[in-house]
Amino acid sequence: MPNTNSPYTAFANLLSSNGHPVSPAELHGLLLGRCCAGAGFEAEAWLADAAQLLENEPVDSVRNALLGLQEMVKGELTGEDIAIVLLLPGDEAALETRAIALGQWCQGFLAGFGQNAGGLELSTDAKEVLKDLVAISQVQEALEESEDGESDYMQVMEYLRVAPLLLFTELAKPAAPAPKPALH
Repeated sequence: MPNTNSPYTAFANLLSSNGHPVSPAELHGLLLGRCCAGAGFEAEAWLADAAQLLENEPVDSVRNALLGLQEMVKGELTGEDIAIVLLLPGDEAALETRAIALGQWCQGFLAGFGQNAGGLELSTDAKEVLKDLVAISQVQEALEESEDGESDYMQVMEYLRVAPLLLFTELAKPAAPAPKPALH
């Protein structure tokens, strides 16, 4: 029985009920891609990029969900224990459904990265990560409902939890340091 309370399902329902023809995975990928390219965490710029993908202006509930997603990603990328949780369907979903969402996540990431990485010099490792993401974005037909297919999916998902960190570490503009209190 599908978990209708998963964050992915709840976000998917919110998007579709408001007429947005996009998956939560693609939006999450877009957000991470733009952050990893150094776009920062300015809310209005994120909302503008998201609105292009959504194909129309988000209503308040969608806007709030997008801002919450951005806060979550900001915490993941800048927190003490850097860890990325991918916004994908849960394990109860069919492998094909999860693989399609994985491909959408990669497509979103590549779009967000591409929109914000103009003129950046990329290391060999960074170029390799982007090449991998292009290949993974086309993976949905390659995975079969089997133990091997599940294993392959999990390996790809684990890779995607760490690969963006390389790009973020290499390319993101450092956050402005907090002003130090003046000593009198």
